[in-house]
Amino acid sequence: MASPGWRTFALFATNQCGAFLKAMRSSGLSSYPWGHGLWRGTGSFLDPEMKAFLEENTEVTSSGSLTPEIRLRLLTPRCKFWWERADLWPHSDPYWAIYWPGGQALSRYLLDNPDIVRGKSVLDLGSGCGATAIAAKMSGASRVLANDIDPIAGMAITLNCELNQLNPFPILTKNILDLEQDKWDLIVLGDMFYDEDLADSLHRWLKDCFWTHRTQVLIGDPGRPQFRGHSIQHQLHKVVEYSLPEPTRQENNGLTTSTVWDFQP
Repeated sequence: MASPGWRTFALFATNQCGAFLKAMRSSGLSSYPWGHGLWRGTGSFLDPEMKAFLEENTEVTSSGSLTPEIRLRLLTPRCKFWWERADLWPHSDPYWAIYWPGGQALSRYLLDNPDIVRGKSVLDLGSGCGATAIAAKMSGASRVLANDIDPIAGMAITLNCELNQLNPFPILTKNILDLEQDKWDLIVLGDMFYDEDLADSLHRWLKDCFWTHRTQVLIGDPGRPQFRGHSIQHQLHKVVEYSLPEPTRQENNGLTTSTVWDFQP
């Protein structure tokens, strides 16, 4: 039987990506030869073949999301691999190529409320396409770090920075939960509570950040069952809820809203 294409992936990846990220961590792919996982650079320093592949197989778009101000390279219905069998994609699954609804809500909130990040240090955990980190930089953050364990996401984030006339910020491609904590004024994470074990690890790590450094934590989520049913719910304050644009609803199995939460343990 033929494998489903990326259209099916986009609709149902919410339920699949937990197992994928576990496999990524166990595979060692987070150890990438970019300064022990910390990478700075511009598009001119990207691997030319990978850069060409990403540019050929993604579409630059700013439509269909909560943040038309931000241009991103994404997989869309006009891309070949949206319709191809998923197993024909030659690299790790491109979760960075979908602009997930939790990240959209966080990005919209930072753009509308720049005082939240202006002059502050910001960590975007599980950055994906980098949109929330880009929103933080656009809104005046003094220091931004994007963290994603997929090295190809790091390349995509760099290209997305340049699309938005930003100098690329540092990108960490290691599992930051395994590293010594750094001090951040703000940590943002969207769409990360899709797997119970990961959610428990995130909860512990975020509590440590809060109590050690008094770090503010903002979480974006469209109301996935794994998030609604987690004990972190008792430590959240709703900041704002957004109605999702119709294209985002269609790509996320009918989810209609996305909410920004303030973590207050």
